[in-house]
Amino acid sequence: MSSLAASDHPTVPATTKVIQPAWVRTVHWINAFAMALMIMSGWQIYNASPLFDFSFSSSITLGGWLGGALLWHFAAMWLLMVNGLVYLTLGFATGRFRKKLLPITPSGVISDVKAALTFKLEHDDLTRYNYVQKLLYAGIIVVGVVIVLSGLSIWKPVQLQYLTALFGGYDVARYVHFICMSLICAFLIVHVALAVLVPKSLRAMIIGR
Repeated sequence: MSSLAASDHPTVPATTKVIQPAWVRTVHWINAFAMALMIMSGWQIYNASPLFDFSFSSSITLGGWLGGALLWHFAAMWLLMVNGLVYLTLGFATGRFRKKLLPITPSGVISDVKAALTFKLEHDDLTRYNYVQKLLYAGIIVVGVVIVLSGLSIWKPVQLQYLTALFGGYDVARYVHFICMSLICAFLIVHVALAVLVPKSLRAMIIGR
């Protein structure tokens, strides 16, 4: 009798844990879209006055020419800046940065790098970042701030002359901007590779669980 009664009531699945809250998912995908526009239009702007002895293929640039690329770049810039400010504000206000990114210790980073290189780095608990992730995410936030400031110093070198001077002048600011862009591209390659290797992390960023 008791077994029949038990069978009449289906087992209720345990509540799945929210890995990425809605606001994190929203700013993440807006940021991904804006960053793609910024990078592709930035490559077209670079082609108009290269810093090095190479240029980017027109197949991966945006804007068609310098004027068009600048329009795309500035439009995406405002989207990225507003979205970034929302992310930073909520990240500090909710304590997410403190809980997710701290502490970062040299010994922890070295240990996790060794584990990653030997394919022994675990990703079972997506609610916790390993030290490599902490370093990468904290570092890319700093790079994001620097690329915005260097971009502003290039955009308005006269009006923001003190900011431009802080970077060592207009020409140096261009190199800083390019280096930051390169670091972001490198981060994106690693980020996408990890999402492919650990697909449940991508699922969490899409549906939150």
